[in-house]
Amino acid sequence: MRTPQIVLDTMHATFLARALFVVTDLGVPDLLADGPMSCASLADRLGVEPVPLHQVLRAVATTGLLRTEPGPETGAHQRFSITEPGQTLREGHPSGTRDMVLTMQGELFWNALRVLPERVGEGRTGPEIACGKPFFDLMSERPAEAARFNRMMIATSGDEPAAVARAYDFSEVGRFVDVGGGIGTVLLEVLRRFPHVRGVLVDLPGVIEQARRNVAAAGVSDRCEIIEGDFLDSLPAGADAYLLSRILHDWDDETCSRVLGSCARAMTRGSRLLVVEKVLPDDDEPHLGKRLDLIMAALTHGRERTAAEYAELLAAAGLRVVRQVPTGTAACVIEAELR
Repeated sequence: MRTPQIVLDTMHATFLARALFVVTDLGVPDLLADGPMSCASLADRLGVEPVPLHQVLRAVATTGLLRTEPGPETGAHQRFSITEPGQTLREGHPSGTRDMVLTMQGELFWNALRVLPERVGEGRTGPEIACGKPFFDLMSERPAEAARFNRMMIATSGDEPAAVARAYDFSEVGRFVDVGGGIGTVLLEVLRRFPHVRGVLVDLPGVIEQARRNVAAAGVSDRCEIIEGDFLDSLPAGADAYLLSRILHDWDDETCSRVLGSCARAMTRGSRLLVVEKVLPDDDEPHLGKRLDLIMAALTHGRERTAAEYAELLAAAGLRVVRQVPTGTAACVIEAELR
């Protein structure tokens, strides 16, 4: 029996992802912004070797992010241009795609992936094994990497924040607390769509300055309070809705229980807790959440979960699931209330 194609494709994808990192890290997309360039010219500008650069560019061009220009030139003299999707790899592009590539193929993620066998074998996370500290502790010590990680979340979220704001009816919500809201991506979508809502974003000091800038840029500072705080401690009490967007998947069950307990203590009988996560199917159906679960396994003690597993977590914190709202993306909104 031949090697299954899925095995070949998966193994080759490792090399292609690394090639994309090299192209992005070198700044090739920015150099191609003004028009096609030969590989030799790019190599000269970048101070690298033209032959291996050509091999890397030719491979990345198969993704549709770059294009090999037609012409008689061969080898390192071939000319390359950037496509519209490839523009997202440029410095400062609002999609955050460049930050995602540089973060997910960067040293911290790469080292965590390298020690995945040890992670499975002994239970410590990849960063704990490779760097001696948990992932979020390392992020707090590396502000530049943390800022890039936060920008990356824009890319990995995609249409999810806008989809959440469209799918869930916030018309009856007056005060809305985004717990661990990061740079405010979901909260800002809700405030844009529902002008009557007043928002509160709660997160750690290393994040909230960037959140303040985003809120000011969106022109909603008068409707959004930003509070420095830890979601494992107390939260603003009595809001109509509390949001945990992509928070619980970062943590083990014990920590999730503490987070949910903080929310439950702040809630009233009329409050709703909205958990936005990629709820896994129970079968072997391919799902984005299952791929993200590998990232969780490598980096943290967290994991993606099924609907039943989220219901168990909520019940342990004195909450019950009211309904599950699809968003048209891989994520859904689990609405819960005090039991």
